[in-house]
Amino acid sequence: MPKVASVEVGLPAHIIDQKDAKSFIGSLFSRTNLNVDRLLNVFINGEIETRYFVKDLDWFAENHRFSEKNDFFIEEAVRLGAEAIQKCLSSNEFLAEAVPYEEIDAIYTICTTGLSTPSIEARIMNVLPFSRQTKRIPIWGLGCAGGASGLSRAFEYCLAFPKAKVLVLSIELCSLTFQHNDHSKSNLVGTSLFADGVACALVCGDESKIPQKGTKPLPSILKTRSTLMEDSLDVMGWDIEDDGLHVVFSKDIPSIVTNWLRPNVMDFLNENDMDMKDILHFIAHPGGKKVLQAYQAALGFEESMLEVPLNILKKYGNMSSATILYVLKEFLLKDIGAGEVGLAAALGPGFSSELLLMRWE
Repeated sequence: MPKVASVEVGLPAHIIDQKDAKSFIGSLFSRTNLNVDRLLNVFINGEIETRYFVKDLDWFAENHRFSEKNDFFIEEAVRLGAEAIQKCLSSNEFLAEAVPYEEIDAIYTICTTGLSTPSIEARIMNVLPFSRQTKRIPIWGLGCAGGASGLSRAFEYCLAFPKAKVLVLSIELCSLTFQHNDHSKSNLVGTSLFADGVACALVCGDESKIPQKGTKPLPSILKTRSTLMEDSLDVMGWDIEDDGLHVVFSKDIPSIVTNWLRPNVMDFLNENDMDMKDILHFIAHPGGKKVLQAYQAALGFEESMLEVPLNILKKYGNMSSATILYVLKEFLLKDIGAGEVGLAAALGPGFSSELLLMRWE
């Protein structure tokens, strides 16, 4: 089965303390009709301590045109994306030697927070020395499920071409979608949660040569499942207006997770002759504290199973599709025994889920 050999990240320039973000939004929303003092509790109750942004808070105090924000998105996406790729292919933590750029057969670029044609990986291929024949597969619009979906599509590519090495590059600069003049509850809650992050994973087929550092087992992807919930288009996503992307973020997401996810997961496990007791590791996209609690309620996991996703949420916030790759990197660093099985899960617009079964080999 295809294996995840390396995961690395690119960090934006500005680290923002959650208390400072709370004060900033409190001031900006102070003249609205919302009960701001009560709503601001989401900044503290959400368990997030710090987040990374591509601009400092002073920049967000002014209004910016969509074109200005998107131009800066492209600039930073190329810079941070190239950084994450370079680190992934030459990782001292995971690889004994660097993987040459020309050995990469395909790049899946995952994004939902900015627009670019030519796509970001085409621009990066003019910066880094990839083969001109590297296949480009940009995927837009999967939101928080995108990182897991990218891993699933890379898995399928490597099943078809077992000698392949494939990159999954996730780029999400959520802060650049902030709407200065939108004083809605959704905008306030989204501002308490979302952050900027870039990550890159190297997925290798069975017959490709992995310059693995050490002898620790690597996570193999065994099976994947994509599921779309009917009539749920209004749960999560964007309203695209003249001034850019406005967040759609339903308060019902935690209850949807609790009621909908378990039968989906159980059916997936049963198809693969497994049960919940076989799952020893949970590589979850931490959509937020309440979403993690809903995962636990739905799947019956011990609290310790959520330790890694919760720590990523505390340190980085919700970086949309990139977040699960940050979580996966932490699992690559752990000492996990051969044969142990993990479940990766992420939820996104649609409303949809992406599930992956992984076994360390």
